[in-house]
Amino acid sequence: MLVMSHPTRYGAIAFTAPVAERQKATGSIHWYGRRRAQGENVGRPDELDTTVTALIRATDSFFLATVTPSGWPYIQHRGGPPGFVHVLDPSTIALADYSGNQQFVTIGNLDENDAVALFFIDYPTRTRVKVYGRAEVVERADDPDLVARLLTAPDGVVKAGCDRALVVHVEALDRNCTKNIPAKYGEARMRESLTLARKGLQGEIDILKSRNADLEREIAQLRDGGDGQRR
Repeated sequence: MLVMSHPTRYGAIAFTAPVAERQKATGSIHWYGRRRAQGENVGRPDELDTTVTALIRATDSFFLATVTPSGWPYIQHRGGPPGFVHVLDPSTIALADYSGNQQFVTIGNLDENDAVALFFIDYPTRTRVKVYGRAEVVERADDPDLVARLLTAPDGVVKAGCDRALVVHVEALDRNCTKNIPAKYGEARMRESLTLARKGLQGEIDILKSRNADLEREIAQLRDGGDGQRR
């Protein structure tokens, strides 16, 4: 885990005074205290580097957190085919808002407070990224071209329609260590692993199949008396 030696936007947002007190109690303030805001210095907004961009574009699942007007956190899972989350530029993440159970808790929260937190995790590489941002709800009627763009997968396939898009303007991000992340693999990765594992055995399997076919022919000949005539 990389520890910055200067104030960062992530430190300004996440390392509040109560958090700092907890850090002091354990001694971790010596690492993280340098990332806290100093006066008005809250650091510049972070940008997505190539590694984080690749992880986000490849994800098929992530978690989105908003805050209710009464201060309760609300976490929603979002999933789709790889590529359903778009990185429009190093400072902007966007995705189509598909119809769900019609509760509209996330959208309603954003109407009151645009602060969001996104949590991406890639289990095979045991990588996780936390993103703070400000979310903008864009209705199809206001920007149909954007919604159409977000409905198009990287392979060119156009997915089912939706009424709006979520555009997240990145404020800060943090990449955690890999400790305690289980190495899980999706269906595509498992099929690839099984194919590779079987590849070395395929030659032996073909030989055994050939020998089995020869034995079946010999048995058939013996049953026929060896001259092709059944007794």
